[in-house]
Amino acid sequence: MDFAQIDVDVRTTTGKGPARRTRSSGLVPAILYGLKEAPLSLSIDPNALVKSMDKEKRRNTVFSLNVRGQAGTPLTVMIRDAQIHPLSRRIEHVDFIRISLEDEVKVTVPIVLKGTAAGVVLGGALHQSVHELRIAAKPAVIPSRVEVDVTALQIGDVIHVSDLNLAEGVRALLAPEDAIASVIALRDTPEQVAVAATPEAAVAPGKDGKAAAPAKDAKAAPAAAPKAKK
Repeated sequence: MDFAQIDVDVRTTTGKGPARRTRSSGLVPAILYGLKEAPLSLSIDPNALVKSMDKEKRRNTVFSLNVRGQAGTPLTVMIRDAQIHPLSRRIEHVDFIRISLEDEVKVTVPIVLKGTAAGVVLGGALHQSVHELRIAAKPAVIPSRVEVDVTALQIGDVIHVSDLNLAEGVRALLAPEDAIASVIALRDTPEQVAVAATPEAAVAPGKDGKAAAPAKDAKAAPAAAPKAKK
């Protein structure tokens, strides 16, 4: 499989001063770690890095790193971390990690819900519990995202991690019973509406079958006027 190609140079000096000089020259300092190899200090063109990055996978892009001046096969790496300036949003430093095409790597990919749930049409609301999925996969099969079809979801239905249709070689690192998405009810059911419509002033019969006494706060009937004496 072809990976993103990027050229880098080895930095022979390290520290804050050399790092500033590297940035002033239009490059950014970088370090390569991993696979029990000694760390390697590098400098890289940030614009070339951004252009070579997969537009969907972003930081999950697998790079074929060509170290200028070093003979041999290009190194297979991924970005482990990147420092971004808070105002200019420019890359200031990059940490690369060596990877093996035969070993799994752990990454996070977005979850994208597709379709309109049947329960939403009936008045329910679609709730997404998890927006990103932590997965383990070999570098060649890392997906850009995980799509979940919610079309068949009725009110009360739930999609769990175990229901996800993941590609071969990709496994989720969340618990199988964890909820991904569900449809919840917003409207009252017909039974709830009927109960709510029952008159609260209805008088229940007493124990002897006769009507119960009026409520305590009911107004008493006026007393009959006394007869006049002859």
